[in-house]
Amino acid sequence: MHIPSLQNKVSPEEWQLRVDLAACYRLVAAYGWSDLVFTHISARIPGPDHHFLINPYGLMFDEITASSLVKVDQQCNKLIDSPFPVNPAGFVIHSAVHEVREDAGCVLHTHTRAGVAVSAQQCGVLPISQQSTFVLASLAYHTYEGVAIRDDEKTRLQADLGHANFLMLRNHGLLTVGKTIADAFLSMYTFESTCQIQIGAQAGGAVTHVDPRIVHGVAESMRVQTGGLGGAFVWPSLIRKADRLDPSYKT
Repeated sequence: MHIPSLQNKVSPEEWQLRVDLAACYRLVAAYGWSDLVFTHISARIPGPDHHFLINPYGLMFDEITASSLVKVDQQCNKLIDSPFPVNPAGFVIHSAVHEVREDAGCVLHTHTRAGVAVSAQQCGVLPISQQSTFVLASLAYHTYEGVAIRDDEKTRLQADLGHANFLMLRNHGLLTVGKTIADAFLSMYTFESTCQIQIGAQAGGAVTHVDPRIVHGVAESMRVQTGGLGGAFVWPSLIRKADRLDPSYKT
């Protein structure tokens, strides 16, 4: 499918954001976190208007390019013409977060098997791995209300998320908030690993919990640090991986 390039029709800053977001979609597909054309990743365009980029509904994640990403406002109006629609559920969830979180440079949402499995467990995330301690340091939960297509759910989702960077959507999946695309991706890598480890450990029998004092210590450390989980250090290597897989995401 040929999609005309937008490189010379947007600012250099927006184009770089588009390239990074398209790379993120390709990487999510490569790591097996995609769900056909469902779930979504959004990136906020700097400025006071809360405009953001989101996936064109109907394209697989490994098809998404910088130019195919859809630019929308808070009412889901397309700001650049696109032949593709926007997933209504995706818009509700992502617009809700971008509306109230000035630090939400990127919002990443998945429906992985492990993520949905843990979201369905009454216990939620258990402190049984090093990965889980990072998640528990900034974790919130949102009760399932059906497919997220109603605007009235936004206020409850916003209240449940608060200042957390990890959100478990009960019976639904995982969501991460990052200052950058790199931070949101690395947070999801940690969140997904946490859930996979938990399901695997539970299948093997009784589990050992991390000392609560250690979990609390991680939370305190993350409250004072400003660099997220280190996405900036990992992102260049992930970009090289995306380039090796298929550099067409840059078009």
